Amino acid sequence: MIDLTIHEEALARAVQRAHERHIIIPTFAQQRNPALIPDDVKRSLAGVGLWDLNPINLFRINWHNQPVARGGGYGGVNVIEFPSAITGVPARVVTIVGKWFPTGAHKVGAAFGCLAPRLVTGQFDPTTQKAVWPSTGNYCRGGAYDSNLLGCESIAILPEGMSRERFEWLQSVAGEIIKTPGSESNVKEIFDKCWELRASGEDLSIFNQFEEFGNYLWHYSVTGPAMQEALQSLLGPKDHYRGMASATGSAGTIASGDYMKEQYPGSVICASEALQCPTLLNNGFGAHRIEGIGDKHVPWIHNVRNTDMVVAIDDAAPVAIMRLFNEPAGQEYLAAQGVGADLIARLPELGISSISNMLSAVKMAKYYEMGPNDVVMTIATDSMEMYGSRIDEYRELEGEFTPLTAAGVYHRYLMGESTDNLLELSYVDRKRVHNLKYYTWVEQQGRTYEELMAQWYDPEYWTSIHGMDKQIDKLIVQFNERVAALN
Repeated sequence: MIDLTIHEEALARAVQRAHERHIIIPTFAQQRNPALIPDDVKRSLAGVGLWDLNPINLFRINWHNQPVARGGGYGGVNVIEFPSAITGVPARVVTIVGKWFPTGAHKVGAAFGCLAPRLVTGQFDPTTQKAVWPSTGNYCRGGAYDSNLLGCESIAILPEGMSRERFEWLQSVAGEIIKTPGSESNVKEIFDKCWELRASGEDLSIFNQFEEFGNYLWHYSVTGPAMQEALQSLLGPKDHYRGMASATGSAGTIASGDYMKEQYPGSVICASEALQCPTLLNNGFGAHRIEGIGDKHVPWIHNVRNTDMVVAIDDAAPVAIMRLFNEPAGQEYLAAQGVGADLIARLPELGISSISNMLSAVKMAKYYEMGPNDVVMTIATDSMEMYGSRIDEYRELEGEFTPLTAAGVYHRYLMGESTDNLLELSYVDRKRVHNLKYYTWVEQQGRTYEELMAQWYDPEYWTSIHGMDKQIDKLIVQFNERVAALN
């Protein structure tokens, strides 16, 4: 499922390119545990900004970066724990924070997970090929960033309705930007553009996050252990980990739940989507405003058989809470409800989908009647750095955010989150969701019926991926040794 066949001629050119640009490729093990990163690399980072287009920032693709914009080293996993004054539940709701990755989103890690295997095997030649990154937002930003560091041409594909900040930054990094029709839920239009590019005759390598198992593997082997590390630092002697919640999106992030379920048998994986596009919940379709999560299909790399629950979030909730967390009247109201100043200052670390993930964790905690010793985890993919223009747009559309508005949003969307639009999946429910893959992947995208069946019936299909990071790391070490020999 992750092809590690060596293409020697292209590999030699990739090694030469890395030599010319002073590139060292980090291993998955180093991204999982920065203590393994060489000291000279750590010293080099002291003068480099988090978003700088500097190859040394490949070593900042991890969850342990110090939360500073420039010159930071490594520390513990960046986390936020939400009190009952935010969640309305007694359970402990914890999120790991993606803001402190290069590009401001953890999707740069998913892009690395897709790119690294092809680069160190010679299946991708940065000297001749364009790297194509189809996405609903942050993934193509991460892919364009990684491509820029390698000095190769990139094509970023994303819907035209995404936030202005994404396009402005991409213009200075990506070689080409292709805007497809629609917004977050228009994934097929992205796939159609990929087929058009394939037929163009250009020398391209398409890194489709929705079907690339490098995306799944990176989150299983890097994000999953980061969640466990954060959890262990927070658990008291009587606390219990109960599960995690994540938007399905490309189904990379939710793979961390597979890792956590192996470490904590009996824990729950909750898949989240927008109520306005309830594909998993109700075989539904539509458009919504929870930017970047992708919809109207089931990703090829989603391990549906291991998913325990589906929840749908009304897109009005995260959009309104975004204003509550970031408008002065909203922050003042939160303070009056007992939310501490330190936490209020950190709430802009949550973007729109991150707020939706938190609400999904709350729904799960309410459904299972979790108490104060129960811990549920989720992921903050990005921060408000991606959505400042949305605040301005909603201020113009809806008017000023007043204390009365803040009270309404707080009680309706935070304290009032319910267990509506939620389904605990039976065996039959899981298979129904899995079967939806047929229409996208077998009928439209060229995957085989036999592999679709293997995903469901073969118990080793998914677990066989789990150790591939070690195989890839060996190839990364060999790649770096060849680059060093040229030096």
